[in-house]
Amino acid sequence: MTDIKAALRSQRIETPSWAYGNSGTRFKVFAQQGVPRDPYEKLADAAQVHAYTGIAPTVALHIPWDKVDDYADLARHAGEAGVRIGAINSNVFQDDDYKLGSVTHPDARVRRKATDHLLECVDIMDATGSDTLKLWFSDGINYPGQDDIRARQDRLAESLAEVYDRLGEGQRFLLEYKLFEPAFYATDVPDWGTAYAHCVKLGPKAQVVVDTGHHAPGTNIEFIVAFLLREGKLGGFDFNSRFYADDDLMVGAADPFQLFRIMYEVIRGGGFTDEVAFMLDQCHNIEPKIPGQIRSVMNVQEATAKALLVDRDALSAAQNEGDVLGANAVLMDAYNTDVRPLLAELREEQGLAPDPMAAYAKSGYFEKIAAERVGGQQAGWGA
Repeated sequence: MTDIKAALRSQRIETPSWAYGNSGTRFKVFAQQGVPRDPYEKLADAAQVHAYTGIAPTVALHIPWDKVDDYADLARHAGEAGVRIGAINSNVFQDDDYKLGSVTHPDARVRRKATDHLLECVDIMDATGSDTLKLWFSDGINYPGQDDIRARQDRLAESLAEVYDRLGEGQRFLLEYKLFEPAFYATDVPDWGTAYAHCVKLGPKAQVVVDTGHHAPGTNIEFIVAFLLREGKLGGFDFNSRFYADDDLMVGAADPFQLFRIMYEVIRGGGFTDEVAFMLDQCHNIEPKIPGQIRSVMNVQEATAKALLVDRDALSAAQNEGDVLGANAVLMDAYNTDVRPLLAELREEQGLAPDPMAAYAKSGYFEKIAAERVGGQQAGWGA
């Protein structure tokens, strides 16, 4: 149990700045009280998640949603709040020029504009001390014949290579894939294989990020995780939950058993290190922002604790003997263990409240920001 506690103490989960702003469905963005009005207030809210969980010390930024005049000052503010700047996320999907694509657009002018934005994000990495650039492209086509599928891959490769060459020492980029949306006929980076192929060609500074909501129903995500770890190409996760498509619900809400299975493969494959980034990518449309993030962090922590409890020697023995039911039982015994008392004890040993959700609710922080953050423009999609 001592080893398990030590592993859990080392865990780090990154929260996204955009999860603290207003978000919604395709029909409406829902405003809430106390929502941040600028990136500085987003960082202040993220610091609350870290203060009560103890394992969320970094915050991902999204450019231009988190654009400021002085990124070094923003990084300083983060440090004063008790957190750090994490991954820098690019945005090449919200400009009118990108209707037909960004880095894969048939017009060279648009491709140049998109690639320049990605290079700008590397500049922001330099200014904030971030070591990770996260790339997601909405690029694709809606109709057969709309564009040349192979040519779009050539354009993508050209842009990625230019960004790769701009990365500094200790920096990397993570290439994200998505099955569909908004491109419904052919998405340019639709699956882990496409992302993997581009990253292998580029080199060690290019890795794949697995968004748990970006797969077809029934996809065995833990197989993808195991394969990418085996090849040294798993760079991180965007954790969330889905019932139907890219729902961006709290991680572990829809299928906690899947989250456990993923975390077991991470641990078994040697991915429970700083080399694999555990990031959240969620939109809290109807639930309170900060508690939604706290709950998500706790869900990942609980799944990790259960995965660490798997008796790997017993599992290996059962597997080698062809004991199908015995092997499954080893996994199920760990999954069915209530790890909440263990985690409560661990938090108390670290000087934290045993129940982060209850502690935050009693803190008065929400009442404080609801009263203070009146006026100005609330942060949300596109801001």
